[in-house]
Amino acid sequence: MNGIVSYHSNGSLTFNQQLNLSLSLSLSLSLSFYSTAPIDRSDEDLYTNYAMRESLSDNNTPSPPPPPPLLLLERLKDYGQEDAFALWEELSPEDRQLLIKDIENLDLPRIDRIIRCSFHSQGLPVAAIEPVPESSVSTLAKRTAEEKEKWYKMGLKAISDGKLGVLLLSGGQGTRLGSSDPKGCFNIGLPSGKSLFQLQAERILCLQRLAAQSVNEGSVSTTPIHWYIMTSPFTDEPTRKFFESRRYFGLEADQVTFFQQGTIPCVSRDGRFIMETPYRVAKSPDGNGGVYAALKSSRLLEDMAMRGIKYLDCYGVDNALVRVGDPTFLGYFIDTGVAAAAKVVRKKNPQEKVGVFVRRGKDGPISVVEYTELDSSLASLTNQETGGLRFCWSNVCLHMFTLDFLNQVANGLEKDSIYHLAEKHISSIHGQTVGYKLEQFIFDAFPYAPSTALFEVSREEEFAPVKNASGSQYDTPDSARLLVLRLHARWVTNAGGFLTHSVPLYSTGVEVSPLCSYGGENLEAICRGRTFHAPCEIGF
Repeated sequence: MNGIVSYHSNGSLTFNQQLNLSLSLSLSLSLSFYSTAPIDRSDEDLYTNYAMRESLSDNNTPSPPPPPPLLLLERLKDYGQEDAFALWEELSPEDRQLLIKDIENLDLPRIDRIIRCSFHSQGLPVAAIEPVPESSVSTLAKRTAEEKEKWYKMGLKAISDGKLGVLLLSGGQGTRLGSSDPKGCFNIGLPSGKSLFQLQAERILCLQRLAAQSVNEGSVSTTPIHWYIMTSPFTDEPTRKFFESRRYFGLEADQVTFFQQGTIPCVSRDGRFIMETPYRVAKSPDGNGGVYAALKSSRLLEDMAMRGIKYLDCYGVDNALVRVGDPTFLGYFIDTGVAAAAKVVRKKNPQEKVGVFVRRGKDGPISVVEYTELDSSLASLTNQETGGLRFCWSNVCLHMFTLDFLNQVANGLEKDSIYHLAEKHISSIHGQTVGYKLEQFIFDAFPYAPSTALFEVSREEEFAPVKNASGSQYDTPDSARLLVLRLHARWVTNAGGFLTHSVPLYSTGVEVSPLCSYGGENLEAICRGRTFHAPCEIGF
């Protein structure tokens, strides 16, 4: 991109070259007027002095519009992005100042490195993918009761010692759900009317209590689990207000930390910035994998170390059944001694829109291939031994990392600067422009892991995605609500309770408050011998 020169077949200059020549001539004619300004001033001085000059020129109507600040234009030329000033002369003085500020806020060297590395990576050969064999996956249902109990107690001990932090990826809006609010604010229609945020906060409260009681039965003092919540520029303020207005759902305000993921310019197919307006570069969030750069830039990795956190449970907001900080998973993770782990469920069918865990090359590192990148012929391959799919281990964004590994990943991803290019229609000064949004994904960490473990759990107990509006065929609030109600109905009957219902039981159930039970435990005293009419909430 940088330094590319192209000519029309008749030998004439391209539009970009004509534009550069025009800007250069305009600059040379105007330099004497501004010769008192030093060319090595800071960006802040550039903006301040430019604003003063604009103000002065407003009093002199016949004067031609001043050119862009020289240093800023030269910086853009260094990275082949001078087209950002293409409509400079048509802008009002106020809009010129907005454009200057918008460009100054961009980390141009970093963005240029990301664009170059990401475009270059598209042409590189990729190692063939291999399925992860069944023998490499630990299936919880096949483990002995003694193993499960050991992991559960190990996890609770680590939680009571303050070694677990929880990391929530919550940058998305509920657009596909018909809402502009953050997804975590969404109410999926449970009898309690609780939002996804509230369900998760109450699971943390319950887990804190279980951890304290595991160490000292009857204890009322708990060790707080710190909750790090990644938002985006679109969800940050409404998320904070949602928590504040509901008093953090019973958590202490100082055990919740909000931080924002970054944004990155959208680019054309030749790597040039797309202008959303004549005075603003089009930008988009940098994907849920932006969490690594955001944790580093906000110094939250250091904050975690200072708090004594050693393990991070990381998950996406749009799962109504997520077991936040699952002590069994944590104990398994500690017991195996790996740097990274992921819960997996078996893929339902070749068409299910989930990524899958694979190996890159024979005995290569574990990584994730998105469903859009998996050829349909591979997606449909059958495992002759099990009768199921060969590429069957679904990535459901339930991960566990050591803090040491998060530091390693944050540095490694930043050094490599390779982002996924998502071709989209992007709003621009030319209407809807085909271009790229650059994103990283949370699973981009796995190839960096020296050791990774996959932990198979029950889909019906741990995965109720809320991605599409009611009326869609899958992953709706209705389907997630039913999964919750059915699971909790089983908890109640297993604890000796009875259910009555006015509609078929397969279409209803009961809701057990997370304040009562984290995973179906300790319900006998509440449920045994009692009858509950579905649908209802069983409260604390």
